[in-house]
Amino acid sequence: MRTNKIHLVLILAVLAAVFGLTATVSAIDITKAIYLINGSLGDNSFFDSGEAGMKAIAEEFGVDYRTIECGYDTGQYEPALNAAVQFADVIFVISYGFDDILAQYADEYPDKIFVNLDTAVSNDGATITSVDYVEEESAFLAGAVAAMVTTSDMPNVNPEKIIGVVGGDTDPTVQSFIFAYENGAKYIDPEIKTEVKFLGDWENSSKGKQAALQLYDQGADIVFQVAAASGMGVLQASGERELYSIGVDINQNSIVPGHVVASDIKDVGLSIQNVYRTIVDGTYKSGEVLDYGLASGTVDVVFEDNGDILPQEVIDKVAEIREMILSGELVVERYTIE
Repeated sequence: MRTNKIHLVLILAVLAAVFGLTATVSAIDITKAIYLINGSLGDNSFFDSGEAGMKAIAEEFGVDYRTIECGYDTGQYEPALNAAVQFADVIFVISYGFDDILAQYADEYPDKIFVNLDTAVSNDGATITSVDYVEEESAFLAGAVAAMVTTSDMPNVNPEKIIGVVGGDTDPTVQSFIFAYENGAKYIDPEIKTEVKFLGDWENSSKGKQAALQLYDQGADIVFQVAAASGMGVLQASGERELYSIGVDINQNSIVPGHVVASDIKDVGLSIQNVYRTIVDGTYKSGEVLDYGLASGTVDVVFEDNGDILPQEVIDKVAEIREMILSGELVVERYTIE
């Protein structure tokens, strides 16, 4: 079965070349793939989501894949890429922090498929395909949820209109989440105030918990975690204080049900599956930037497994705002670096 799929790819690639289509998949071995990440698995969030996607393509297409974890160690990036190109022709990369090295390797290995996840990266040969998430759309919804919680009569909510965010660092992706979260909250109530804590650490749940407790002490009723593994501490803090939190990247509601009221998902795994299917069916195009917003199904806010804590009117209002965004009636502003 796997051999037939590879033959199909080659046939489609030849047809694309003959008829002048823009498919660039050539005679490569798509049965091996690499998932190269700048952090570590076990975050119950972003990186684990991508790993789930790799397992899915392994099961569906018989792909032999390896995961390379750089553990936020910049000295590991180049050796990791070197190992990746020796093993596979299909390489999924989360390259934040080593964009230049990725561009260099993509130029040196133009016949390999490089798919960069979460940021847009270009190289001289224009061969890197990037999945650039429009996380502002889902974070806007998360902000709306937070605003409705802090102005509700849910248990232990105080009269102050304060919401919180804990970010793993100050990078542009985290800033885009915070920017849209604040805008979504103000869309519900312009008087909402957003308090922010940055950890400078993606792997320390104790720091995340301490930051969340500080935000609760400042009057926040709900805290949004954008901090990978460190954010687990935020969710734990919401349970201890009998207050509320919002998860990130995958559905984290069941971690502390009744307190994690929603999760802002960024489905890296589904993105990997979507792109890999285009490689298989011959429609893959190198050098593209794929903007994945709500319409893609890879970003959204979900309420399943949250202990049914949210009033139905909150869920209904989020559904209404989502439809406004999808229809173009409401345009969510994207974060730009000043």
